[in-house]
Amino acid sequence: MEDIRKIFEENTKLSDEDWAYFSSKLKHIEVPKKTAILKAGKVENHLSFVQNGIIRYYIPNLESDLTFAFVFENSFSCAYDSFLCQSPSNYTVETISESTLWQVTYQDLEDIYTNTAVGNTIGRKASEALFLKKAKRELSLLNETAEERYLNLFTERPELIRQIPLQYIASYIGITPQALSRIRKRIS
Repeated sequence: MEDIRKIFEENTKLSDEDWAYFSSKLKHIEVPKKTAILKAGKVENHLSFVQNGIIRYYIPNLESDLTFAFVFENSFSCAYDSFLCQSPSNYTVETISESTLWQVTYQDLEDIYTNTAVGNTIGRKASEALFLKKAKRELSLLNETAEERYLNLFTERPELIRQIPLQYIASYIGITPQALSRIRKRIS
């Protein structure tokens, strides 16, 4: 848990009292590989910090799921639109690998905002991180080729991308698995 404090303190100093209050609200969970953290149609009630593991966001589809995000270790994970509005999610959030998460509930996060000096800063930093990932993804889809999107994903986390099944990567960059095979062959 001290690793989490260090990551938060990269942006803002936490008093021991604020950290004690905040950390008392965190729930530690170990999630097996290929486990839905949130299923489409359910309301997101947790903001999660991924200590280790890989998480995939996808829209379930009868023909093939549409993967639109990955979350790696030392990052926040949340169906944030569902979390903020407390409305059902249109997508599923699932572990790709065995994952360790630290979660805070919607209500506990509201209490942290109210009862700590840095609660709003922590919440703002989490929401900013989630927003920046979303904006980067949108710009990537609008401005880059599938090959560039693949290379960027590979550059970001080369040690982890090997753990992501190719059909998820293909879906994420907006192409078929066959087209991804051609890209991989061309750049190798």
